Amino acid sequence: MTERSLLSYTEPMVGKYAAPLMFLAIALAPNACPAEHTVYYRYTVLGYVKDGSGAALSRAPVELVREKTGLSYRAATDASGLYVIVARLGDESLGETLRLQVESHRATIVARFDPADHTKERGTRVDFVGERAVETPTTFLATLQRFLAQ
Repeated sequence: MTERSLLSYTEPMVGKYAAPLMFLAIALAPNACPAEHTVYYRYTVLGYVKDGSGAALSRAPVELVREKTGLSYRAATDASGLYVIVARLGDESLGETLRLQVESHRATIVARFDPADHTKERGTRVDFVGERAVETPTTFLATLQRFLAQ
């Protein structure tokens, strides 16, 4: 068998099975790359937006910006005024400054979490009432659980 005839057989076989084999190699490799959806790669900012009288603002645009990178995450409030933004922040982002904006109102928050804890959800709650932003990280988990239970 000549070299040319051998190559003409192997090329189609390699091409035919290359993609499935590569997929299996990546899928079955243990801890080859951490999943982006795991707790230690996300930081959730949520809260309610209300006008000065306390009425919920629905469909209000909300934007979270990572000051370090300029990367922006956008959302809008629902009928109850609730917004939820999930940002990609890893362990190395501890202490990073984030800018939260609702219409013309802004708040600066700092990403606070325990980088050694890879099981507890990370995030904070920031409510806007009129022009005032109020951060209450102690109510974050309860608010997130209510949101996820809907």
